[in-house]
Amino acid sequence: MMPKILHDATDPMFAEKATVIETKDLTKEFGSFTAVNAVTLSVNAGEIFGLIGPNGAGKSTLIKMLTTLLHPTRGQASIAGIDLFADPAQIRARIGYVPQLVSADGNLTGYENLLMSARLYDIPHAEREDVIADALARVELSDAKDRLVQHYSGGMIRRLEIAQAMLHKPAVLFLDEPTVGLDPVARHAVWQHLRDLRDDIGTTILLTTHQMDEADALCDRIGIMHAGRLDSVDTPAALKSAIGPDATLDDVFAALTGHDLVAGGTLSNIRRERQSVRSHG
Repeated sequence: MMPKILHDATDPMFAEKATVIETKDLTKEFGSFTAVNAVTLSVNAGEIFGLIGPNGAGKSTLIKMLTTLLHPTRGQASIAGIDLFADPAQIRARIGYVPQLVSADGNLTGYENLLMSARLYDIPHAEREDVIADALARVELSDAKDRLVQHYSGGMIRRLEIAQAMLHKPAVLFLDEPTVGLDPVARHAVWQHLRDLRDDIGTTILLTTHQMDEADALCDRIGIMHAGRLDSVDTPAALKSAIGPDATLDDVFAALTGHDLVAGGTLSNIRRERQSVRSHG
């Protein structure tokens, strides 16, 4: 078993960056089952941070707590300097969330989905058209804005969902399995869009994924969850180096969790695939 790795906060790569997400001993219990067990984590401003781990590791449950969808059993957490327990409404105003399940309405057009989100985020009426037009352009959906979303491809749907979550320009974007069920071309398009959000707007991104190539290519740092605990946190390069000179993240995953990876699904099964990995994973 690979020894636990915890990132050194004095590393110059991260030392001067403000902490945007911070937890201490954050725990969620469902009766006698502990889904998230005393997780302590810091995510820096402008960072793309990935959580990997097998189904049931607690990744989705942790995100649901940080997005105020689940109330923690105990522990501490803050988002953008706001206490999770004291002011969840203020946290919701400062974050965006893209869940595993399809959240866009297939019976509405892309424009109508964004208009509905703009109203929910209380974006002033006079600003909505410009905000929506900018969001559509950013995710390259301007030409498809009047098409029903049920006729979008999986990649287009995911980009629309990210645009919905980013309309109010949140400080932090949470994504649960952002490319599950997508083909390679659509996956790479989503990756680039997330990089652009980080680089152009300064968005801090926390995502979960089962795909090791995604974590390796996209994330500045990775946290590995197993049985509800956060076992290791470091850069992909450092995690691989701790295993061996030719190690991959697949090797890191297997060494820390004892699990083999499960292949992903296809674009045509996007809704079913997102459902299959929800629960407490």
